[in-house]
Amino acid sequence: MAGDAVKLLGAWPSPVVMRARIALNLKSVGYEFVEENLGNKSQLLLQSNPVHKKIPVLIHGDKPVCESLIIVQYIDEVWSSGPGILPSDPYDLATARFWAAYIDDKWFPSLTGIAKAQDDGAKKAAIEQVSEGLALLEDAFRKCSKGKTFFGGDRVGYLDIAFGCFLGWLRVTEKMNGVELISRSKTPQLAQWAERFCADPAVKDVMPETDKLAEFAKVLFAKFKNPPSQ
Repeated sequence: MAGDAVKLLGAWPSPVVMRARIALNLKSVGYEFVEENLGNKSQLLLQSNPVHKKIPVLIHGDKPVCESLIIVQYIDEVWSSGPGILPSDPYDLATARFWAAYIDDKWFPSLTGIAKAQDDGAKKAAIEQVSEGLALLEDAFRKCSKGKTFFGGDRVGYLDIAFGCFLGWLRVTEKMNGVELISRSKTPQLAQWAERFCADPAVKDVMPETDKLAEFAKVLFAKFKNPPSQ
C-alpha cells in the first residue's frame, strides 16, 4: 500500500496544502504535485472531493484523502517507518489537536480579519486579536516543546505543521500592514521556532517566497474589500 503512486492536488499559495507537502517531505515520500486552478476546478478534484470540492486532496493509488490535518495523520500512519509526526503520548496528542483546532478555527480567521478590515479601527482590533492569540501560542510552545526545538520535540511534528504552514501569510500580513506580529521582544520563543521551522529541509522548498505571496495576496485582498456585485 505504501508503495502506491501518490498525487497531491493543491495550489502553491495555500497554507493547508503546504501541510500535506511538509508531511510527505518528512516521510521522504515521492509524489506528483498537481496544481489546481481554483477558478476552474478540475474534474479530478471534483470527483475526489465531491463534498467540499476543496484542496488539498491526497490521492494514494486510486483512493482520495481529504482535509489537510486528516491527510497529515494518514501520511503518518501509512508511512510509519519514517519519523513520527503525531505525538505518541495520548495527552500530548490531545493537546496538539486542541491547539491545531484553535489555530484553524480562531487564530487564522483573525489573521485574515486584518486584510478584510474596512477601516483603521477594525484593522487595529484585528491586529490586537492576532497578537493575543500569538501570546497564547507562545505559552503553548513552552508547554508542548518541553524545552526542545519544536512544538513536537526535537523535530517538526503535527502542531509545528498545523501552525507553521501559516507563517508565509503572517509575513505577508506584516509586510503589507507595517506591523511586527512575531518578534523576539514579544514572542521570543515563537520567533526562534519560526526561524528553525522555515529552515527545516522538509519545509524550506515549499514555503512560498514572501514577495511572490504578497503579489498574490494583493489580488486576493482586493476581492475581500471589493466583492463582486450580485
